[in-house]
Amino acid sequence: MNRFVELSRSAALWLNATSKRGVSAIEYGLLAALIALVIIAAITTLGTNLQGVFNTISSSV
Repeated sequence: MNRFVELSRSAALWLNATSKRGVSAIEYGLLAALIALVIIAAITTLGTNLQGVFNTISSSV
């Protein structure tokens, strides 16, 4: 039982020591995912709008 308590304490200390790095990595990952979603949404919207413009131009020619 004593070994389990010691192992739990060392695991808690290890998690606490590296938690700042882990939190930073998670934040950067979330920012990258959000930026990717914004880029995908912008390209999709722009592509749809450009398709309409090209269709209008091609039908008038």
